[in-house]
Amino acid sequence: MADADRHTEDRRDADREAEIAAFLAHVGWGDADRSVLARDMSYRTYDRLRRGAESAVLMNAPPALEDVRPFLDIARQLTRLGLSAPRILAEDAAAGLLLLEDLGDRTFTRELAAGVDETALYELAVDLIAALHRRAAKHGFTAPPYDADRLVEEADRFLRWYVPLVTGERVPEAAAEAWRTAWRACVPVLTHGPETLVLRDFHVDNLMHLPDREGVARCGLLDFQDALTGSAAYDLVSLLQDSRRDLAPGLEAAMLDRCLATAPVDGGGAFRRSYHALGAQRGLKVLAMFGRQLGFFGRTTALAHIPRTWAHIERDVAAAGLDPVIDWLDRHFPPSLRRVPDAGARLPASISPIIPR
Repeated sequence: MADADRHTEDRRDADREAEIAAFLAHVGWGDADRSVLARDMSYRTYDRLRRGAESAVLMNAPPALEDVRPFLDIARQLTRLGLSAPRILAEDAAAGLLLLEDLGDRTFTRELAAGVDETALYELAVDLIAALHRRAAKHGFTAPPYDADRLVEEADRFLRWYVPLVTGERVPEAAAEAWRTAWRACVPVLTHGPETLVLRDFHVDNLMHLPDREGVARCGLLDFQDALTGSAAYDLVSLLQDSRRDLAPGLEAAMLDRCLATAPVDGGGAFRRSYHALGAQRGLKVLAMFGRQLGFFGRTTALAHIPRTWAHIERDVAAAGLDPVIDWLDRHFPPSLRRVPDAGARLPASISPIIPR
């Protein structure tokens, strides 16, 4: 980095720190101790604030890169539905700064690592999904549509950010259009059934264990700002087909049965097909995001999860009967190519790293 660029970046960071300090002083937390809590794959950062026995979380979302208004909207909707999203303690939406309730450190991921019963945690999460769908239907909700254009665009990211890392070449436009056509043909399966509030990143890293609360409120919710209106099967897929961990044998099937017993849909057959179709679509999107992290930023952490993700996708396209997608993969990306990219592989500068919104 050139000295002038480094100076500009340092000045920008200093200006942001001054803005954060002014916000915290204004909301009465200026004297709190501050430490890094989490960084995620977005431009948001999270710090924990401590002031005596009190604690809170600062979300820092630079407004040129992130918009906190969807988070605020969905958080308040979830709270209205009686669910455990972080309470909003203070906000400056224009500045991209929020002060949030601190839900603690007991993510499901950490609880599982500490030996907390896996089945009990997954039952809680599945029961929360069912409760969310019942309450959303009863009390109403608002979120943008998870429509055909968005579903196909997400599947298309696989071509942009994953395939070139393996083949070393961009996908020819004729093949890319055939891919989009295949997914458009599958949209009725992806969108089957009544629409509901879909949180989208519903997995163990974003779920909090809050045992002092009652009922499904014992499951705290994080990272829901991208919520949409879509299929009731999507969050179940996100939970049960986790690219980052293997579930105990039989647990996925048992939890799918549990959800259907709580809220049967078409006797379950069409719902299960939609579940697997969304599993395939989501798995390909996950591969794209893993490719993006490697291809633009050189981050290799997710490479270990690619074989598991491919196993989910191959099972799902067959279970959902997505023949157009199966035919495209067999022709253009056969099993010999469904491998982990080389750690040194990079995407060309002509491909944009920007995630469409």
